[in-house]
Amino acid sequence: MSRRRRAGVAALCWALFSAIFVTAQSTPDHAISSFSNLPARLFFFDDTESAIFHDSMEGNVYVSLDEGKNWKRANGIPEGETSMVIEHPVDNRYAYALTPGKKHYRTEDRGKTWRPFDVPLPPARVARPLSFHSDPKKFGYILYQGANCNRHISGSVCHDETFYTKETFSDDVKSLLKDTSRCQFAHSTKDFKHDAHTDLIYCVAYDTSSSNGAHDLSSRRLFSSTDFFFQTNKVEDLGIGKDSRGVIAFAMVSKYAVVAMKDLSPRTTGELLLYVSVDTKAWAKAHFPHASSGKLRENAYTMLESTTHSLAVDVVLQEGVSLGTLFVSNSNGTFFVESLKDTNRNNYGFVDYERIYGVEGIGMANVVANAQDVVVRGHRKRLKTVITFDDGRSWSPIKPPSEDVDKKKIACNPSDSDTCSLHFHSVTSPHNFGRIFSSPAPGFVMGVGSIGENLWNYDEGDTFLSTDGGLNWRMVHKGAHKYEFGDLGSILVMVDDEDATDSIRYSLDLGQTWNTYKIGVKLRARGLITLPDSTSQKFLLLGQVSKHDQTKDIGRVVVVYLNFSKTRGRKCNDGDYEKWYARPRNSECLMGHKQWYKRRKPDANCYVGEKYNDPIVHEDNCECTDADFECDYNFVLVGGKCEPAGPEPIPAGVCTGNPDQTYKGSSGYRKIPGNTCSGGVKKDEKVDKKCSQAQPAEGEVIHQTFEFNSHIAQHSYFKGSQTILVRLNDRTVWQSSNEGYSWRQLYPEEQFLVFYHHKYSDDRAYLITNSETFFYTTDTGRTWNIGKAPTPPNSFGAQVLRFHPTSDYLIWVGNRDCPGPNCRAEAQYSRDNGRRWDYIEGYVRNCAFAIDSQINADPTEVICESYKEKKGSQRLFSSNNPLELVVGSNFYSRKNKIFDSVVGFAKFSEFLVVAEMIQEKRSLELQVSLDGKNFALGQFPPSMRPDTYAYTILESSTKSLFLHMTMSETPAPFWGTILRSNSNGTYFGISMENVNRDDRGYVDFEKMIGLDGIALINIVSNAEEATVSGKKKLQSRITHNDGGTWSPVTPPLLDSQGQEYACKGTKCQLHFHGYTERYDPRATFSSPSVPGLIMAVGNVGETLARYTDSDTFLSRDGGFTWQEVHKDAHLWEFGDSGSVLVMANDEEPTDFILFSTDEGLHWREYKFSDQKMRVRSIVTVPMDTSRRFILMGEYPKRRGSVAVHIDFTALTSRQCVINVDDPGHDDFELWSPSEDRAEHCLFGRRTLYHRRVRTAECVVGTKPKAAANIKENCPCTKVDFECEFNHVKQPNGECVLVPGTTPLPDDDSCKNGESYWYERTPYRLIPYSSCVDGYRPDRGKEHICPGFGSKGGWFWMFMILIPFAFTALVGYYYYRRSGLARGTIRLPGDAGRTSYGRDTGVIGTLASIPWFIIGVAGIAYEWIASRVDTHMFDSRRGYRNLPIDEDAQILRFEDEE
Repeated sequence: MSRRRRAGVAALCWALFSAIFVTAQSTPDHAISSFSNLPARLFFFDDTESAIFHDSMEGNVYVSLDEGKNWKRANGIPEGETSMVIEHPVDNRYAYALTPGKKHYRTEDRGKTWRPFDVPLPPARVARPLSFHSDPKKFGYILYQGANCNRHISGSVCHDETFYTKETFSDDVKSLLKDTSRCQFAHSTKDFKHDAHTDLIYCVAYDTSSSNGAHDLSSRRLFSSTDFFFQTNKVEDLGIGKDSRGVIAFAMVSKYAVVAMKDLSPRTTGELLLYVSVDTKAWAKAHFPHASSGKLRENAYTMLESTTHSLAVDVVLQEGVSLGTLFVSNSNGTFFVESLKDTNRNNYGFVDYERIYGVEGIGMANVVANAQDVVVRGHRKRLKTVITFDDGRSWSPIKPPSEDVDKKKIACNPSDSDTCSLHFHSVTSPHNFGRIFSSPAPGFVMGVGSIGENLWNYDEGDTFLSTDGGLNWRMVHKGAHKYEFGDLGSILVMVDDEDATDSIRYSLDLGQTWNTYKIGVKLRARGLITLPDSTSQKFLLLGQVSKHDQTKDIGRVVVVYLNFSKTRGRKCNDGDYEKWYARPRNSECLMGHKQWYKRRKPDANCYVGEKYNDPIVHEDNCECTDADFECDYNFVLVGGKCEPAGPEPIPAGVCTGNPDQTYKGSSGYRKIPGNTCSGGVKKDEKVDKKCSQAQPAEGEVIHQTFEFNSHIAQHSYFKGSQTILVRLNDRTVWQSSNEGYSWRQLYPEEQFLVFYHHKYSDDRAYLITNSETFFYTTDTGRTWNIGKAPTPPNSFGAQVLRFHPTSDYLIWVGNRDCPGPNCRAEAQYSRDNGRRWDYIEGYVRNCAFAIDSQINADPTEVICESYKEKKGSQRLFSSNNPLELVVGSNFYSRKNKIFDSVVGFAKFSEFLVVAEMIQEKRSLELQVSLDGKNFALGQFPPSMRPDTYAYTILESSTKSLFLHMTMSETPAPFWGTILRSNSNGTYFGISMENVNRDDRGYVDFEKMIGLDGIALINIVSNAEEATVSGKKKLQSRITHNDGGTWSPVTPPLLDSQGQEYACKGTKCQLHFHGYTERYDPRATFSSPSVPGLIMAVGNVGETLARYTDSDTFLSRDGGFTWQEVHKDAHLWEFGDSGSVLVMANDEEPTDFILFSTDEGLHWREYKFSDQKMRVRSIVTVPMDTSRRFILMGEYPKRRGSVAVHIDFTALTSRQCVINVDDPGHDDFELWSPSEDRAEHCLFGRRTLYHRRVRTAECVVGTKPKAAANIKENCPCTKVDFECEFNHVKQPNGECVLVPGTTPLPDDDSCKNGESYWYERTPYRLIPYSSCVDGYRPDRGKEHICPGFGSKGGWFWMFMILIPFAFTALVGYYYYRRSGLARGTIRLPGDAGRTSYGRDTGVIGTLASIPWFIIGVAGIAYEWIASRVDTHMFDSRRGYRNLPIDEDAQILRFEDEE
């Protein structure tokens, strides 16, 4: 044969072979199976060809052993009995078919056969009654949660019990624990690596039993055991002791164990707390840097998909709005930083957030672009999609492709990301099984979305593909499609998701070209899945077939098996792969390494064929940079640097006492656990430190001195924090994050006028400069952000910033057009913590939000004192231009003038108080509101009109408003009368006359903190003489019944030196220097952490002596008895709940302080300086729970000021022990303020408090205190009553009508469903008293209530209770089971709706489904209920259109920091 002929034959053979080869790889094949209903579960056994189809409507299980090509009903399970199918997460041979009864079924051969097993109880009504051990060697260890129900005539009472098996139900199932809500092995996830006992189990359960199935939340605890609760049953105290009650749920999230617990401590709003552990031993509270808005009261939070080095949590910061804020944590899950604001979520708690599978650091989220309009005006959300490549440190819009699928240019400019970016439908609106965007196929991301300013509707969207982890995108088809990845991304399949279709589209070259394949049936696609690891070439398409397309062989639901194994003829070899790096170049390194995969080239015509083999991730280590380190233990991140939280603990013997000796200590940094970087920056190397910086040996006290160049003008701690801010007279601001141990200056180039702490958010503060620039923090000063105000701060004396209790809302009052002829104060508001501002009003003196923590007003309502005439310079205004009080809802867009002329307004607890000027009478009238809209006129006794005198509103913590009305005439020294109101602040009666005040309006009146009803005042004993002489003589008085009666203060018998006092007669009493003489108003007599302990400076005599002639006294029983603790006047401060008391001389400079560890029995000196300093104040954390103090003052004849940090931490290390169940056998005692009184009750109740035993040498610390114990409500006695309006108390104690007045009319309104009403008497019950029955002088003649109240109990039982009984029971059942009950948390797998996932429950199919959800149910009811009585003040609103009297004044003592 010739060479040419041989060549021709060879060419022909190759052509024939090529044709055969192309034909062989050209088309997929398919098979169709029909079913009656859509499945409740459709999933593959991991790494197998076996699949399960569970028809929950029929109660049948169908099994396929060939990846879905053929199906048959499960062998061994009776027809119609299966309610749930759960696969084993560790051993892929096992799955469990649960029935509603006690007999269930198990397969150990991936569904080929099923065998029955029995359990003691039916399964509990939870999403996943089974919990598994993660150790493959203990695959048989399973926890089973059952429901134990006892039937009664009225229904069933149920509680859950948990059982366990060690041999996957082949052994006898044994009881684990009763009254459980969830039990879980500590070893239940592969990421939670710890050395805990292999059998450690956690259970959320109740510590009390219940006969009716109902439990109090306080009995819900986290229990643990290492022997299946056989002998060990430990209550996990979470590091907070007995207060670890109210556990809502427990879950494992990545490497973290997380507990959600409701805060049940007194005076909280019931917020939820998160406690986190990474080792099952130490638990730490999670700290969030957001405000009260946040107070994580957990309107809702959702534990999102997290990494092994960070927790991700989405938190709802405002009730009733489906908007969140995404926070990410440090490596131990305890400190969170804000990552993304205004995240989109739905009412079920699902969040539009998903990490790209297999690629560290990349995630996609949807944010609400018009968040303000959604919150305020109820507008529809406009969503935008953003992406992160650095684990949430930064987010950016997704750049769209420049062309569509038809190569036509898109309609917007891709370079303008504000108006032209790519947006996707995400987790809140899923349209397929499994993850929304990605799969284990490395780098492949698909989505349905739109290009433009925001996301369009789903049916207006198109389908997009990225092959580089979301960096670059292209449109692959118009219209919305379901999609799936196979053969590690070498096969891409999609199907129309808008209309019925009879074809699918697929790509074999990474989406560059697409082919169409007919499937032989027209269906509406409901799901498209493949093996969980995306390594198979076979897919399952689930669809519904319309009635006219159904045939004998095609039912209403079909599963189409799609096989692509014949579409390519060869398996890929090494030359067909390329190295693909997982992140863009500017963020390649994350956690110390670059990440790359070996991936098939786009043009390689081959199949990967690595079935069941997950793609291998490769890591190239990077050089270490700053991003690879975090703060070491005992250090905190402040301003981007790690600063010590205090002296560093060191091993014993390292420092021997030489002050110049050094040791190797922490640099403040450590490499993030799991980080693999090497070389480069070495921030974690040990550094040389002086031993004086180390934590001292036990029993020692240490100090640290810092000098400022100017005098201290303002200082304040963040509440609940160790961080303090100081502003100096030179307009600089300094910060210490370790209680004064070290200091740093904030923004040295700026001039600061003032700083504010957020009134309602302990984490926030604002630094106000002399320009539009301000600085704010949302994390107690760890980081500061720059803000831009609309105007410079005002110079009219108005508070620059006002705050809102539940949100980021702010009000700014600044100067406009100043200096100039139209200089004025202008108010603007922000709904996003100062990012954007909107106009409120000009020419104002004061603006604030109407709502307060206890004032139930419209949250968008703003109140302003606004001048009537708005022109010219506000500085030149006179009384001819009155101040009007205007209330505006919807942020002042709907204004309503309430009063024509006012002196001012202020907020106190639940009261909003307005001083209205009545010009005709030349008098003031007091208007009081509880809701910011409806005002009632305050009525005074006839002899007590406010007229033009000043008055000071004092306090209102006991449901009464205390008011001081000045009665003396100028120019005489000032004094006046204290009046106390009824519970709604409208009727005022005299409490005490001739009470001292100064020329600024401050009053010698102070209530004891933490003890209701106890207060100290100073009265002017020589009022008539002082009117002439101008010199006041003061005496002290004390009340123990909230101002009902006042008594002299009984002096001690001996002084601090054991000597008798010179003054011995009955006129000799104890007198104190009060509020009007105090240098620092925050230096109170008492402490919130030590009930009953009071310190004061005073003297024993007939009247109060000069301050420098006074001594220091202490009381431990709420002021009943006193002792002199030291000669001379001293400043004092309480530390560690009273375990340390500190005093410094307040008469002259000193170089030492006195301290006591037994509440004043013994005092020791500590010298803190070689030169004497004049101490001006002693400062510690606001709750007095620390053992560290700061002395603030100055050195005589020297410029500047000094702060001395004194640390008593090392005095003792023994932690105080409290046992509320066995009081008297621990370090605490039970004490009542009424122990030394003739009456054993205060406010109608006997209350016992836990406080440290005086001589106990131990540390109380920051653990929550035991709640006050109300032992009993007492019968009413005379002290529970006060004089009714228009009545006055006689010397004999009787209340009589003031001559010329009339008593109030009888109140026959029969409130609260009472059966009787009583005629008024001269007496009324003190509003705060809870006494019952007993002596009731407030009740006159008895009358039966008209109408409903007169009917008997049996009548209403049949008329009301029975008709609603069934509805109530049904409603309660669904309320409890729906997951909408307040406080419920949806755990992994707890699905509120049916899912068709290939993984376990909804949590497996929707990546961002809440791993923790706190429901928001109940809010609507509370909103309605809170408004039921808002009409109650409508009848008393009288006001007149009259100008202001400029001589009148109102003093604001609002609780603004």
